[in-house]
Amino acid sequence: MSTDTRDIYVSALRNTHALEMQALQIMERQVERLEHYPELTDALRKHIDETHGQRQRLDEALHSLNETHSVIKEGFLGFVGNMMALGHTPAQDEILKNTYANHAFENFEIAAYESLIEIGAAAGQTAHHTALRQSLDEEKAMAQRVHDLIGPVTRRYVELTASGAKADR
Repeated sequence: MSTDTRDIYVSALRNTHALEMQALQIMERQVERLEHYPELTDALRKHIDETHGQRQRLDEALHSLNETHSVIKEGFLGFVGNMMALGHTPAQDEILKNTYANHAFENFEIAAYESLIEIGAAAGQTAHHTALRQSLDEEKAMAQRVHDLIGPVTRRYVELTASGAKADR
């Protein structure tokens, strides 16, 4: 049984929408806990706002196709996001592990948007291309911000830890 390319596109839109829910959960839990890393806090807060916009653009794309996001996927990936965010909390170097995970997750989202754009093109769904490209560009910018913060966050972590201060978050 073959699947219509429109159905593949709708599924990819739903998956990406749920992925953005997971991203929100991860970032919101981290922001709640961050104490010593204001540059990372600022980057995460800005990207939380962007992520709400990305979800809105995905909602609009789905709505234009008379479709909605998947409540089941949203619930599951939201739960997974919360668990991922909490996964590093017992670690003495929680901030470093979160920074690595954030870098990886942003690149995961980049791949998801690039794939979504290709699926949309294959399905002849070009009406959403500009909005999806905007989301892709935001993900690329956040990936670069996180990458640029690896050194400063690591140096601050070492400085705080060496001085005996609590540096995990």
